[in-house]
Amino acid sequence: MFKKIRYNSPVVLTFAFISLASLLLGYLTKGWTTQHFFCVRHTAYSDPLTYVRMICYVFGHEDYQHFIANIPLLLVIGPTLEEKYGSKRLLIAMLVTALIGGVVQFFVFPSTALLGASGIVYMLIILASLGGITQGTIPLTMIIVALFYIGGAIIDGIFVKDNISQLTHVIGGVCGGAFGYLMVNRGVTLKQGAGPGPGTN
Repeated sequence: MFKKIRYNSPVVLTFAFISLASLLLGYLTKGWTTQHFFCVRHTAYSDPLTYVRMICYVFGHEDYQHFIANIPLLLVIGPTLEEKYGSKRLLIAMLVTALIGGVVQFFVFPSTALLGASGIVYMLIILASLGGITQGTIPLTMIIVALFYIGGAIIDGIFVKDNISQLTHVIGGVCGGAFGYLMVNRGVTLKQGAGPGPGTN
C-alpha cells in the first residue's frame, strides 16, 4: 500500500512537515526552539540566527490552532500551483515572500515578533486566483479575492487590535499577484504548454 503513496508536491509537503516538526519541538522545549529559530524578532546584527529567522519564521507557529489555521489551506492550494508552475518557481516565490515579510518585520516593527505561514498562504491564495490569466488582462476572480483577503487584512490592521500581523498578509498577497503576472509574462502557463510538473523546471 505504501508503494502507491506519491510524494506529489515536494516543496509544499516539505514545508508542511518542517512546520509540523517546528511545532512539536516548540511543545517539547516549551517554546525555546520557536523563539530561537522560528520567530523574527529584533536581535543583534552579529547573531547569525538573526538572518536565519528572517526566513525560517514561516515554519514557526505559536500553537496547534495557529498551525491548523495555515497548513491545511497550504496543502489544499499549494500542490496545484506547484504542478502548474514547477517546484523551483514556487520555492523561489515562497522564499522571496518570506524574506520580504521577515525584513519588513525586523526593521519596521522592532518591538514585536513574527512567526507563522500566513504570509505564504496569502501569497498562494492570490497566485491561485490568477488561474486562466492571459497577458494584458486582469481576472475578475483575482480582484474579488484581493478585496476579500488583502482588503480585509488592511481593514483589520486599522480597526482590529490583535496579535495577528495583517501587514504580513498584505505583503503575501502583493507577492502572489506580482509572481503571477511575472510568470505569465514569461509564458509560464498551462495554456501555453510550459507548465512543468513537480520537481522539474
